[in-house]
Amino acid sequence: MNSRQLALDTLLEWSHGESFAADIVSRLAREHELPPRDAALLQNLVFTVLRHRVLLDHWVDQLCDGAKLDHDLHWIVRLGLAQLLILGMPDYATINETVKLAPHAGALVNAVLRRAQREQADLLNALPQLPLHIHHSHPEWLVQRWTEQFGEESTAALCDWNQQPAPIHIRINGLHPEQPTADNLRRFHALERPGFYRVEQPPRDALAKGKCYVQDPSTAIACDLLAPLPGETVLDACAAPGGKTALIAQLMNNKGRIVACDSSPRRIPRLQENLRRMRVEIARTFELDWTKTKGVPPWGALHFDRILLDVPCSNTGVMRRRIDVRWRIKPEVFAEMARVQSRILRATLPLLKPGGTLVYSTCSIDPEENERLLESVLRDHPEFKIAETRSTLPWRDGVDGAFAAKVVRN
Repeated sequence: MNSRQLALDTLLEWSHGESFAADIVSRLAREHELPPRDAALLQNLVFTVLRHRVLLDHWVDQLCDGAKLDHDLHWIVRLGLAQLLILGMPDYATINETVKLAPHAGALVNAVLRRAQREQADLLNALPQLPLHIHHSHPEWLVQRWTEQFGEESTAALCDWNQQPAPIHIRINGLHPEQPTADNLRRFHALERPGFYRVEQPPRDALAKGKCYVQDPSTAIACDLLAPLPGETVLDACAAPGGKTALIAQLMNNKGRIVACDSSPRRIPRLQENLRRMRVEIARTFELDWTKTKGVPPWGALHFDRILLDVPCSNTGVMRRRIDVRWRIKPEVFAEMARVQSRILRATLPLLKPGGTLVYSTCSIDPEENERLLESVLRDHPEFKIAETRSTLPWRDGVDGAFAAKVVRN
């Protein structure tokens, strides 16, 4: 089965369910034993269609003169237009292969794509005049929300950022006994945060052996604020998949104690495997839902020198990397997330020792989940105060969006 057919299968499955596009792509590539080149094409096709969905629908409406297409045919035409107008693939191959995907409507698909071929220059030249949410394919309500928060110029820069394929960043695992040589590291592009690199292709053998871990440098700001020391007792309250837990263990030189929790039983095995592969020796894992927990936690009456609270969030800071987010997010999600975040924060604050440090972090850029949430909760807890905040904004810092606040207990 070729990559275009699998791309259509992926898009149809994605449109009918809650699966992540990247997970479907990985599964189908594995099931059909695609060679790396075909697997890369499959991912590129799927991600391009989803990344430009609103723009593609704008073109479909123009090219079909407002006629409505049925569900499957609509996705076929989107896939063809993405290849012609965005990826710039050869016209003949694109049209021919896309027509094959619609055996019962081949004439219609051929007509639409032939018209797109003839009118390509006009369609592309009209892009700068389109509304931002169409040109950059974001929900209109979300673009309006960002405009109110960050202004028009920053919102345009953020939307443009989200349209670019995400680079691959890795962190060298300082806990592994075999550290890379200078010659090894010359193959990578060093980033501002020590130990982080940008790579063209994931070093699969090194990843499998735990010598490095795929991780954006924005994730390090929370661990840097936490600043754990060897010998301390640390709680990572929302730990899966374990990237920050492993970095905390590295900062502690694998000395002390880490309690790593997650609410999902499905994610615990992955957390445990990642910590094992990354040579983390001081962590114990527990399944625990902080929004429901009552009484003594499973590790007993233990209090912590430091707590990392990397709470579930809207993921608005990582939309470039998580292609599904912009189409799954709804306006009410921010208030819903804030309620969950508040409950988790209130449940963990009592576990911090006097003089201890709690770091609250998200991969959201929305104040409702960040500054406003913290200020609201801490008004009821005068014994805690915010000592420092850090954030990354994609269009400003060139990395994923993230927020972290250091909270200390008097």
